[in-house]
Amino acid sequence: GLQGERETMGMRRAGVTGAIVLALATVASADEPIHSFITASDGLRVHYIEQGTGTPVILIHGYTANAEWKWFKPGIAAALATTHRVVAIDARGHGQSEKPHDAMRYGPRMAQDVIELMDALGIDRAHVHGYSMGGSLLTQILKSHPNRVITAIYGGSGVREVDPVWVSRIPDDPETPEADPAHPRPGERWATYPGFDRAALDAVSDYPWTEEQRAIDLRAIDIPVLAIVGGYDRPNSRTHRMQRELKDFTRVVLPGETHGSAHFNPKYTETLVEFVKAHTP
Repeated sequence: GLQGERETMGMRRAGVTGAIVLALATVASADEPIHSFITASDGLRVHYIEQGTGTPVILIHGYTANAEWKWFKPGIAAALATTHRVVAIDARGHGQSEKPHDAMRYGPRMAQDVIELMDALGIDRAHVHGYSMGGSLLTQILKSHPNRVITAIYGGSGVREVDPVWVSRIPDDPETPEADPAHPRPGERWATYPGFDRAALDAVSDYPWTEEQRAIDLRAIDIPVLAIVGGYDRPNSRTHRMQRELKDFTRVVLPGETHGSAHFNPKYTETLVEFVKAHTP
């Protein structure tokens, strides 16, 4: 693009020394997260963080969270970035992205932002990993743009049973103990997240989804799919249908972990990194 053309012109003027300096600067920047914005097709500014090089991995955080706190602070992004190009989006209404208070600016539009970000960055296909709400965005992407996904990875989420007959057959999930002293996890209080906007978050949850918009044919999905779920985060409820209908599905349950704690478990990152590496072309 224009930026690349400017750099090339600068290198020609500066000669060999300038080219070496630019190359060193590029290598250095690959080690540090880079913050950028795109403007979505409806005019809204969307923030994302990028780190590393290689086959792309798109990370989509959960409701009320943001890219930096979900993926970078726990070290998940850095672990992936040693071998891959990590692109972590702040979903609209969250983090440093713009936050409209109109529910109709959300819904399927949030998954479309991910596709537009991939287009803007020249990414044809990527591993896509979504946590919680990010998992529901991943489902939307699988439904509308399945050819853009190398692997689909769900965290603390899945595609639930909708047929009442099958719902009744889901094995019981363990109840979360009232006191879980093993996991006093700090930093998961919603209102402490930077960029917290209650009215925008209410608009996200107020979008009037239809059954048709939510529906997906899992039997048509032929890529590898992984779900990583805490043992106290209803793993059976979240993944029963996926185990029945997907051609290539792996489930990893992290015993003793809750919805808010699973991604802090080293096994979470280890499982994610191994799966992505194993399925990178």
